[in-house]
Amino acid sequence: MFPADWQPLPRRGALLYAAGAGFALAVPAGLGLGMVASTLLDLPRVPIIAAAALAGLALGGLVGLRRHRRIGWKLDADGFATRRGGLWRTETLVPVSRVQHLDLERGPLERKLGLATLVVHTAGTRMAAVKLPLLALDDAEALRAHLARQVETDDAL
Repeated sequence: MFPADWQPLPRRGALLYAAGAGFALAVPAGLGLGMVASTLLDLPRVPIIAAAALAGLALGGLVGLRRHRRIGWKLDADGFATRRGGLWRTETLVPVSRVQHLDLERGPLERKLGLATLVVHTAGTRMAAVKLPLLALDDAEALRAHLARQVETDDAL
């Protein structure tokens, strides 16, 4: 059975999460800030854009590492729950009775690191789903199997 307290994501996914956040900030920082700074300071564009992109990559990476540490999950008698955020915290609880189906998503880097994204599709609106990214593959498979068994048990009643 799973522990009833909040579980963190595995550390091996932190670098992948940080890289995604870093690249997401590097492009707008490089193009936006780089273009504005080179125009205002009357400096060559390419080095300023490159410096701004590197700064965005570094800042985004640091933010990504912090965000990764603030993602957790738990499975208890109430259902499956995720938690994310620091300053603005979001907790989502999915009662087992609301689970429709479950997916595991694994990109090439996730496969290499033994990670997976668990997607819990819920009853409700068309796009109702809860995603838990960069979960250890063993945990993701065990959670999916446990939730699927619970759904089958509830459906049989």
